Amino acid sequence: MLKVKHLLFLFIVLWNYSVSAQQKSKVYGIIIKGGHIIDPKNNIDEVLDIALNDGKIALIAKNINADQGTQVVDATGMYVAPGLIDIHSRLGSTLPDGYTFRVGVTTIVDAGDSDYESFANFKKQIIDKSGTRVLAFLNIKGDGYKGGAYEKSTGDKIASESAKLALANKDIVGFKIDFVGPDWTPVDRGVEAGNLANMPIMLDGGRNHPYPSLKDLFTKHMRPGDIYTHTYTIIEDINARDMIVDQQTNLIRPSFLEAQKRGIIFDVGHGSAFRFSNAIPAMKAGFVPNTISTDLSSGSTNAFMKDMMNVMSKFLGMGMSLKEVVKASTWSPAKAIKREELGHLSPGAIADLVVFSLREGKFGFYETAGYKMNGIKKFECEMTIKDGRIVYDLNGIATPINNFFREGNQFRW
Repeated sequence: MLKVKHLLFLFIVLWNYSVSAQQKSKVYGIIIKGGHIIDPKNNIDEVLDIALNDGKIALIAKNINADQGTQVVDATGMYVAPGLIDIHSRLGSTLPDGYTFRVGVTTIVDAGDSDYESFANFKKQIIDKSGTRVLAFLNIKGDGYKGGAYEKSTGDKIASESAKLALANKDIVGFKIDFVGPDWTPVDRGVEAGNLANMPIMLDGGRNHPYPSLKDLFTKHMRPGDIYTHTYTIIEDINARDMIVDQQTNLIRPSFLEAQKRGIIFDVGHGSAFRFSNAIPAMKAGFVPNTISTDLSSGSTNAFMKDMMNVMSKFLGMGMSLKEVVKASTWSPAKAIKREELGHLSPGAIADLVVFSLREGKFGFYETAGYKMNGIKKFECEMTIKDGRIVYDLNGIATPINNFFREGNQFRW
């Protein structure tokens, strides 16, 4: 009996030693093996391994020993990029996680669903309850989303109070102006807040006929670094918006090219009013968007927009290179909202990543006017990692596989 006890004790000691040795050999939390990394900020575009630890990028190298990882992801034949940043969404009262992680979006920016009076509630109900990193452009009009003539009477108090709130809250990245017209007074008020807070404005412009000159807007009112969204929109009902492409001549308006050279940021903001009749001629003229975004809402996800990767696929099909599309969805939006800790894979950076495939086949990309563009490549999200944690794994490429539903049969934050 004594001999059995001694053997049992020896077994326990050896087992504990083995477990301890294995744990010490696990240098990294996650190692992603064999993926083609695209990191535009650091000009990386090749097959490399990447290791994550404690929510940060730990190492990028040619061959990292898989035995050093607690969890290993096989990304052979896939691409690895920084987590996508969607800088134009309309979340309203909708939590974003069901729309974001499954397409590689780790950061999403709400564009104007709260103002300086309602932001505290938006933060409580949306920002603080979301696994996705939610940031906000503050509605500069004040008192929610009144619109119309109310915009013209926006006062000094709204600009100063909005700027004050933005400076005090890290979740606010700028100010949203939903311009109606007929003059640029609301834009000037937004720029006033932007100057006070050293933040950009995002302009969603015009439902006014006749519309004021966008050349004047770009040269006399907006600043370099300010964002013009819905770049490829056509509002057909009241001919309410000057367009990037003259629909009669099919030529791009020079004021857009000049404004982009001056530093105005042109954002896709796809939504429901995106038109290929604007985007395709603009692309052929050498004008590509600075940032790709969705204008995500509960309606647009089931209509022509669908999701971030569908919009990215459209621009890939229209001639943007893969690296350009990734940059416009990661590093460029990070810079646009002055959150340069995001959108790249530098050692020590926040470990937000997407692993994706480029599916090949026959795909159809269409919009509300009825035009359909056929494509042969389409983005598909394989895995999303937020703050070093796997939050989406399409095909179980992690070993061991994540058990998202381990606690209470619900993925809780």
